[in-house]
Amino acid sequence: MHWANQFEVCCFLDSNQYNDAYSKYDFVLAAGCKSALKTSNNDAFEQLKAFYEKHPQWMFGYFSYDLKNATENLKSDNPDYLSFPALYFFIPEYLIASRNGNIEIIIGDPSILQQIDDFKVTSHPSTPALSIQSRLPRKTYIDSVNALKTHIVRGDIYEINFCQEFFAENARVNPLQTFELLNTISPTPFAGYFKVYDQYILSATPERFLCKRGNKLISQPIKGTARRSANLQEDNAIKTALRNDVKEQAENVMIVDLVRHDLTKSAVKGSVKVDELFGIYSFPQVHQMISTVSCELNPEIHFIDAIKNTFPMGSMTGAPKIKAMQLIERYETTKRGVYSGSFGCISPDGEFDFNVIIRSILYDAKTQYLSFQVGGAITYQCEAEKEYEECLLKASAILKVLETHGSCPTNHFITHEPS
Repeated sequence: MHWANQFEVCCFLDSNQYNDAYSKYDFVLAAGCKSALKTSNNDAFEQLKAFYEKHPQWMFGYFSYDLKNATENLKSDNPDYLSFPALYFFIPEYLIASRNGNIEIIIGDPSILQQIDDFKVTSHPSTPALSIQSRLPRKTYIDSVNALKTHIVRGDIYEINFCQEFFAENARVNPLQTFELLNTISPTPFAGYFKVYDQYILSATPERFLCKRGNKLISQPIKGTARRSANLQEDNAIKTALRNDVKEQAENVMIVDLVRHDLTKSAVKGSVKVDELFGIYSFPQVHQMISTVSCELNPEIHFIDAIKNTFPMGSMTGAPKIKAMQLIERYETTKRGVYSGSFGCISPDGEFDFNVIIRSILYDAKTQYLSFQVGGAITYQCEAEKEYEECLLKASAILKVLETHGSCPTNHFITHEPS
């Protein structure tokens, strides 16, 4: 990774050796840029399709959440403090992968391994303390959740994913070192490091957005979160309680139904099925409720159109999807941008695997702005105070990493009212 980080563009996708039926590699590392597509236009998916048809090769990239405006009649007018492009994909000069512990050079000369062995990792000076601020004060968050519950009572929506931003200005961090810390504290199956010049995505996401293997599409939405405990007996009790929690099941099944609906747009008729409902999976900070939905891709549908037909992912929007996204724009105070978007890779044969950008740090080294967002599903049964505490739980790994960098303690945020 240190070798790859010398390039202006690189991407590292790490499964952290989780046992996953659909991942082909333990990790992949793409470095250097032969050709790239960068756009914020509403025809971004069509541009990507043309880019792939012209270059049917390995490519790595991301979709920002605001490409919702390319799929529906929506807008994004909230302040954007990072200004990442809406879509960025690149064809790497070098591609290295690991499968079952064996290194493969997919693109590039095998001698590159010797260059990596000889590469000298330089130490970096310590960075100044970070002042982590909250864009949304606790009271404002609670008031917003209660207002969203009023929309649920009125029948506007059944569920909505409501998010808030934490940020640091004048932030000087080492992105690679920060990612290494994050990936050590919170190893997850869809973790990744994405560098595009001065802009970085440092991700410890546990969620898969959409994957294509052969003619099969697989989506694995997460809804349902519980804390971990160092006490094994208590931890098992928490896990069991999550599995049987009616509220968490209700949140999960609503999103499963939404994903099923999205997949029908691209599926062979009658092929959409729920492979697993309410599966409980454990990660270092949290237990998660994860379901798996799949279908057979209609051969008349281009795989990039299948991505467009399911984007943004239901777990980060709500149901009904369009109304939920309208209310997200109304009640959130920050443009989501890359957060709750997706990054991953496409192979020359049209297979792909993309994550959900959550539990992730976004950083612009030029403007020295650092940001991370957290959110949760708001339903009629939820309690606003508990939802706020769940946000802090989901942010705990990132806060621990930033505290290691010398930032303020996690329970001493400097709150900031949006102007």
